[in-house]
Amino acid sequence: MSRSTRRAFLAAAARGGAGLLLLRGRARAAPVARTPALDRIQVGLVGCGRMGREDVTGVMKLRLARVVAVCDVDDRRLAAGRTLVEESYRKQGESDVAVAAHRDHRDLLARPDLDAVIVSTPDHWHALVAVDAAIAGKHLYVQKPLTYDIAEAIALRKAVRARGVVLQTGSQQRSEEPWPAFRVAAELVRNGRVGRLATVRIGLGSDRPSGRRPAPADPPAHLDYERWLGAAPQQPYMEGRVHPQDSLTGRPGWITTEDFGLGMITNWGAHHVDIAQWAMGEELGGPREIEARADFMADDLWTVHRGYHVEMLYRNDVRVILDDSFEVGLRFEGDEGWLFCTRGAGRVTASDPAAAVREDGEGSLRAGDPRILEPLRDGAVRLPPSRNHYLDWLEAIRDRRDPVAPVDQSARSLQACYLGWLAMKLGRRLRWDPAHERFVDDPAADARLGRKPRHSDYDVAETMKRAGLG
Repeated sequence: MSRSTRRAFLAAAARGGAGLLLLRGRARAAPVARTPALDRIQVGLVGCGRMGREDVTGVMKLRLARVVAVCDVDDRRLAAGRTLVEESYRKQGESDVAVAAHRDHRDLLARPDLDAVIVSTPDHWHALVAVDAAIAGKHLYVQKPLTYDIAEAIALRKAVRARGVVLQTGSQQRSEEPWPAFRVAAELVRNGRVGRLATVRIGLGSDRPSGRRPAPADPPAHLDYERWLGAAPQQPYMEGRVHPQDSLTGRPGWITTEDFGLGMITNWGAHHVDIAQWAMGEELGGPREIEARADFMADDLWTVHRGYHVEMLYRNDVRVILDDSFEVGLRFEGDEGWLFCTRGAGRVTASDPAAAVREDGEGSLRAGDPRILEPLRDGAVRLPPSRNHYLDWLEAIRDRRDPVAPVDQSARSLQACYLGWLAMKLGRRLRWDPAHERFVDDPAADARLGRKPRHSDYDVAETMKRAGLG
């Protein structure tokens, strides 16, 4: 079959057919996302900073994708993002490379040639960009945490499923590269290697105060600061709360400012809590009770929590405990032993804060009894396979299936992290109903599931209503 004939056949199949798409055994409405070109999936990048550069570099290595556009509200980062993409393709032997640059993500999403979008913005912008992209029929790779709050996660999940697009969350610990220990550990726990699971202890590290008081200044001319603020409360520009102007890869201050990101509980928590729920079989569930305490930065440039202790009770009385004194990683404890997994003695990126990790050469996967680590036999419970996280996303788009970190599960991981943060803020025990995604007889806590944006232009709920999804 010729390329033109195949393209016509696929387009006709997308328009007609039975009107239903079978996605992992569940019938879903026929997707509105356009059928990607047969040669490559056309990708755009929104957010050209630290993680955006990492994500787009990972995607450009793969033959299945072609990056055609970038977007950022900071002109310097926008130019650097375009240069990164163009130079990468030139190094691959291409001579005529042109990548479009947009300051507004809506202009990027309006491109008819675009199939998919990488969302690597600050956390407070994830939901609006991703919801807009899903409504436009674009497939999504969204950096973790999936959204800023629970209400946004529920809205994004609804938009993704209604439009039939594929969403992969940047929870790379679910894929084998470069940290296979997490998948192995999750499968071992699922198969009862530690016996009846009782406790999961999670170490995330901790952010520390900067020792600097806020220093308002005029925003640089190349940054659209009002748009960068988005849904966050109005406030003066402070470089230390946005991103460094002298570095593209330095750790940005928004990570440690609650208006834009909630701190380590959602930063590393989105990774490790996700693995805990995966191993427990709670990837579509969540905690029933949550208690927490934490210190919050005061009289400082940054505002997130410092030291913390969070306890969450799941089904079967499994207790998940997060504490800044724990070694970074996950320790699963059962009545037949314990199992620990981690990324190793290091940081997620060179600019992340130092973590409480072992420096004694211990491996990233260890157990109290070596028999716990013996390979699983045929017939054991297995988790969805994924070697490379970006490749799994692209193949999921091509094959019209869910990726290894789909929206339904990443929404639940965000929920657990956010519940821990809210318990820190309220200073009291919370009871959560995972089935209905609401608190139990607690209207005051329900009112904190999402925040009201400072302007309707940045309101995800209003966006959903305009699209007929409210």
